[in-house]
Amino acid sequence: MENSDFFIGIAQQALWVSALATAPILIPALVCGIIIGMVQAATSINEATLSFVPKLMIVGATLILFGSSILMLIADFTREIFERIPDILA
Repeated sequence: MENSDFFIGIAQQALWVSALATAPILIPALVCGIIIGMVQAATSINEATLSFVPKLMIVGATLILFGSSILMLIADFTREIFERIPDILA
């Protein structure tokens, strides 16, 4: 019973870490896509590259800004999982 609670805790923490790791990338891309979609709807310009290129630039900029902190978050989570291995075996 104790191992199942342990694994549920690990799964919850993994979901939380993945949400924290993807949010700085997805939220700006979503906002950019909504703004560009509104501009395209207002001007009746339906060019696919007009929405793709700015989103690509936004994702690249957010990766430059937040990439190191996202990597540290994932590395800390991985390190914590490896440190908990003896708890599973005991």
